Amino acid sequence: MTIAYWCVLVAICLPYPFSWIAKGSKRGFDNNKPRSWLAELEGRGARANWAQLNTFEALPGFIAAVIIAHLAGGPQFWIDLLAVNFVALRIAYGYFYIADKATVRSICWVLALACVVAMFVVSA
Repeated sequence: MTIAYWCVLVAICLPYPFSWIAKGSKRGFDNNKPRSWLAELEGRGARANWAQLNTFEALPGFIAAVIIAHLAGGPQFWIDLLAVNFVALRIAYGYFYIADKATVRSICWVLALACVVAMFVVSA
């Protein structure tokens, strides 16, 4: 298995720590209605939940880019490098989201998206 494929597994697991932070941010988590409970969060907990949701949203494009880059016979070095950078940027994205650093968070988001686009470009 390539490094990029391992990065897919890591990326799939990334939303869960943000979810745990959100659920641990306020007493009384209600597992009978988790979505409505999470929707009522404010501050750090709400931002952790939003980071979780956005991280889930970023998965399909990243997974597709890795698989397509491999199938297209792209240069493995670049696929691996871009995948590692995507994961690192998404971790930073979540950190900055929770820390309420909007500008840096947005930069990380754009750079992570650029990694996805670059996987298609280097494999063209």
